[in-house]
Amino acid sequence: MNCLYRGGITVNHSINTFERPPYGILSILMIGAFIAFLNSTLLNIALPSIMVDLDIDTSTVQWLTTGYLLVNGILIPTTAFLIQKFSVRHLFLTAMGLFTAGTLIAGVAHVFPILLTARMVQAAGSAILMPLLMNVMLVSFPVEKRGAAMGVFGLILMSAPAIGPTLSGWIVEHYDWRMLFHFITPIAIVVLLIGFFLLKDKKENVSISLDLFSLLLSSLGFGGLLYGFSSAGSRGWDSPHVYATIIIGIISLVWFILRQGKLDNPMLNFNVFKYPMFSLSSSITIIVNMALFSGFLLLPIYVQTIRGISPLDAGLMLLPGAVLMSVMSPITGRLFDKFGGRILAIVGLSITAIATYLFSNLTLDTSYQYLMIVHAIRMFGMSMVMMPVSTNGLNQLPKQFYPHGTAMNNTLNQVSGAIGTALLVTVMSNHTETIAKQLTEDAMKNASGQPTEAALAEMQQQIGMNAMLEGINYSFFVSTFIAVAALILAFFIKRAKQEDTIEGNPSGKPAVSKLAEN
Repeated sequence: MNCLYRGGITVNHSINTFERPPYGILSILMIGAFIAFLNSTLLNIALPSIMVDLDIDTSTVQWLTTGYLLVNGILIPTTAFLIQKFSVRHLFLTAMGLFTAGTLIAGVAHVFPILLTARMVQAAGSAILMPLLMNVMLVSFPVEKRGAAMGVFGLILMSAPAIGPTLSGWIVEHYDWRMLFHFITPIAIVVLLIGFFLLKDKKENVSISLDLFSLLLSSLGFGGLLYGFSSAGSRGWDSPHVYATIIIGIISLVWFILRQGKLDNPMLNFNVFKYPMFSLSSSITIIVNMALFSGFLLLPIYVQTIRGISPLDAGLMLLPGAVLMSVMSPITGRLFDKFGGRILAIVGLSITAIATYLFSNLTLDTSYQYLMIVHAIRMFGMSMVMMPVSTNGLNQLPKQFYPHGTAMNNTLNQVSGAIGTALLVTVMSNHTETIAKQLTEDAMKNASGQPTEAALAEMQQQIGMNAMLEGINYSFFVSTFIAVAALILAFFIKRAKQEDTIEGNPSGKPAVSKLAEN
């Protein structure tokens, strides 16, 4: 593919004729993105084992997740610049090299600081892979065929959460948690070598440089928001670590946005929000991400903490839903090409809202089959929402805004996930505490005489379980309203038509970029 570079914007001229898409490059990128996504889903179930082995507490081990989020939040906004500046080959080899190095180090880590460092190196690689893959797909397929292409993309990536929890549960029960990294390492090395020998695209030097002050503001802005909201669940909203970092993040982010509007070649172009379908899709995606995390966060707490279900059985319970979501991805993509995103989003969000509400009525003896079926229904609804809505928004953007649109989408996914997690944990914790006080007062009033220490301990344990159950149910109830809010916005979706104008781009020295399939 020949690309002409004007003033920091990559314009793909062959996109109008759409020559044969570079399936070789796309295959390599998808495999790399798949194992990066798989690795992130593998680790969650292993956290309790890591705590025991490395003798660390919950607040410390959570840094394996928080640190990963922070690195993603800092690097993803820079990917728009990186995609414009460097070739696909250069970025892929760098990203896979970082991911492979981090995986190797994590597999031999015997102290927490080394494991955390390795995890953050992994995150640096995976943060580049997803926006890079999305951008290549956008410039490789015409709008009318993009849904089917994105559907195949979703099938491959959704396979990771489908097999991740089950595979992780089995490995943790039978082997050391380091086997999770040893399992990924040889695959990562093979993918890196394949990319080294097969990726041949070239890009001439381009006259664009990274504004370091923008990078600083972006890091403080997105990093501050991610850290603040991610810490709120464990530290509480009154902690200086939470509100101070959120305030710093907001101020830095506002400054960052204002600065981007004054630069000829912004690091992240917020003009993408001038296109109504992209803005609407971003709003829906943010809201849906917040609702989605109720299932990812609350359901494992319920099945493992309250019901005592093993990690392997918990993974198997989530498997049908994840598999259904994977299978539906290419089907949804073709339906999107035929009918557009509006009807899919409305149907999908309606199903999601109903299934989420069903999860707000859990009991101490809700059947395993009920949990599996409702989760599968919820994932079926979600499969009609995320990719179609996101693709419809990106379809309206002019070609030169693709790197900025994909970077913006991935950044908002990270931030909204952190906000959703913090919100739902806070809702659950506060409601659990309120219910626990009420149940304790009622129990003491109804108690005949002074209960023994054993009876008191048993009563407190029972109250704690019931209170947590009520907290989880209430959080799912709140998530239902979040899903309904997204459903209301879905009625305003229109089939996007791609804008061809290049707004406000200064002319610059042209540079040619060739994206060739070997």
